[in-house]
Amino acid sequence: MSAYVIVDVEVTDPEGYKDYIQAAPPTIAIYGGRYIARGGATETLEGEWQAKRLVILEFPTAEQARAWLNSPEYAPARALRHKYAKTNMVLVEGIAP
Repeated sequence: MSAYVIVDVEVTDPEGYKDYIQAAPPTIAIYGGRYIARGGATETLEGEWQAKRLVILEFPTAEQARAWLNSPEYAPARALRHKYAKTNMVLVEGIAP
């Protein structure tokens, strides 16, 4: 069953964050993931959440999403993200077709 990683990113150093934007995508692909949304325009429809830079990733399974996040391939990019941004990240499992 597909799983989705949803990340709300507050970029604190836009120049440095460019390095992360280059480093992350190849690591996502290694684990079968793909971008569904990546920093596009957002609109709050209800509530008070004001997303900064919203990213949605799809993985074939939750296990693959977790494996990507904790992988040696992603570790350098993850360090860049922590250095140049503040993030909130959740994993949500999809539903059966």
